[in-house]
Amino acid sequence: MQSLPVVVLGFLFGMLHATDADHVVAVSTIVTRQRSLGGAARIGALWGVGHTLTVFLVGGTIILFNLVVSQRFALITELAVALMLVVLGVTTLAQVARHVRETMLPALANGLSEHTHAGALPDRHLHMHAHGDYVHSHKHGHAADSHGHADTPQGWLDRKLGGLSVYQAVRPMAIGVVHGLAGSAAIALLVLAQIHDPLLSVVYLLLFGLGTVAGMMLVTSVIAVPFAMSRERLPYLHLWLQLAAGLLSLGLGIYLGWQLGVQSGVLTGPAHP
Repeated sequence: MQSLPVVVLGFLFGMLHATDADHVVAVSTIVTRQRSLGGAARIGALWGVGHTLTVFLVGGTIILFNLVVSQRFALITELAVALMLVVLGVTTLAQVARHVRETMLPALANGLSEHTHAGALPDRHLHMHAHGDYVHSHKHGHAADSHGHADTPQGWLDRKLGGLSVYQAVRPMAIGVVHGLAGSAAIALLVLAQIHDPLLSVVYLLLFGLGTVAGMMLVTSVIAVPFAMSRERLPYLHLWLQLAAGLLSLGLGIYLGWQLGVQSGVLTGPAHP
């Protein structure tokens, strides 16, 4: 029973684990799309569920069967997180670039052109708003036939699939699974060093998982505040925030990938201790 205090601390350790830089940066690329704090908290909860499932299954297997995990395998799983950050960053940046290229710039050019020609409809003006994941602009008027709206691919997907729970859950859960895979070995070995009872070790993993869920729900809610406030009122600021999230994810992914893939020797040779 001497290990019981360590088990109880598992929940707090889990909350602290949720604030790791790579976790926060990864979920920020998704939270940028949320309209409300409740939606952001659900994203955090789904990430935590995916993370907990992997940690419990992989970490529990290591603990119960006293398996030995090589350092190289641990580094490879961490490299997968770096690659995921790069993909999330590139995807977010591509989305921002597409918004600017396909909606904002043409709409601005057309709007300026219309205002300089005689006979232009007087009630038309530029209007920016959100459809699904897209914040975009188009020519807009208050007459019945002057809305001028053109749909976007992501907006179409959101309308068709947005109501499906699987569509909303897959991405954050998949990110949580990758993070959990990368951290499960280290977490399990840490538990083994402090707790020698397999049952208490499993209980620790469960409490740790609950802590990561709670911690990430809190983190995503905090991150979502500026995005939710700027989405409708300040769409240009919202795009700048998305750009920052994408650049941060890409930069951190490249940095971690260089450290793990090159300096640690995962890609270039045997891993160094």
